[in-house]
Order: sequence, then C-alpha cells, then structure tokens
Amino acid sequence: MNYTLKELFDESADIFFVDETENILNNVAERNLCSRLAIYMTPMLIKHGFKGYYADPEYNRKQGGRVKTILDEKENIITIQCDLILHSRGKFVENDNLIAVEMKKSNRPNAEKLVDRKRLRTMTKASYDGVWSWEGEAHPEHVCGYLLGVYMILDINNRSCNIEYYRRGELVDQRIQQF
Repeated sequence: MNYTLKELFDESADIFFVDETENILNNVAERNLCSRLAIYMTPMLIKHGFKGYYADPEYNRKQGGRVKTILDEKENIITIQCDLILHSRGKFVENDNLIAVEMKKSNRPNAEKLVDRKRLRTMTKASYDGVWSWEGEAHPEHVCGYLLGVYMILDINNRSCNIEYYRRGELVDQRIQQF
C-alpha cells in the first residue's frame, strides 16, 4: 500500500506543480497551496482505490470532535494541525490515517522546518512506545500510524521543491521537483 500512496502523492504533486506554478510564484500562503494540492489529491484517492477517504487541509479533529494530539519525545501532549492529511475521518479504524503532508517555504526559519519534520516523524510512527494494543475497534489516544509522511520545501527563487518521504518515523526517500 505504501508504494501506491507514494504514487498517489507524486501523481497529484505533478499536476499541482503544472497547474499551480503561477500561484506558487506569486508567493501565496502555504494554506492556499495545501488546499489546492488537496483538490488534485481527491480524484487520485478514487483512482488508487481509496473510496471513503478525504484530502483535508488544516484538519485538527479526531474521534468525537476532540483536538488531535501527539506525544513528543518527552511524552508531553502536543496539539497538532497538519497542513494536509489523507484519512477516512475515523471511518476505517484500522487504516484511518494514510498520508500526512507538511509544506514550508525555503525562506522560513530552520527551527520551523525542524518542528515540521519532527511532527511527520511522530505521525508516521506505528505507536509511541512500541506497544499498541489493537483490537480493531478503538482509535489510539494520540495521532500516529500515518503510512506516509511527505515534507515539501518550496524554493520559489529556484522554482523547485525538495520533497522528503517519511515512513515509520524515518526519512526514507527524497527528490527534487522543478516547477
């Protein structure tokens, strides 16, 4: 499934970079760009067999309308709002979380980029302590288990985007996309 998710993302990104070049070069807000990317990801969900899933920018809720949280490395509870996620909105408990996307412009401070990378590493971990009692009927308390994390760093001056891919809390691949 992970290869299909990477393919789904890459196909969506390819269209996004062609159709949204002017928007990117105009330096519009990341929220706008993530919303536009979600538009291209939505039909790809159906194409790749993910019926019942959604591409949601700035989604910050989990079951029962509660705010999404993660645990940091010191097990502090941190509220999160990822730039863009592909998920079932809690409908498919076992495979709810597919892709988490963070986007940042290259001129942003490195500290902000490190926070985004840490968030993706945490969100793509299978669990927080290596032990997750799974009975298939309940969601974990904190967000985890995204099958793929994608970090996009837009370099407007060079008309390129560095794309990093995360799985199981680790950076596993990266590429440069020109636009």
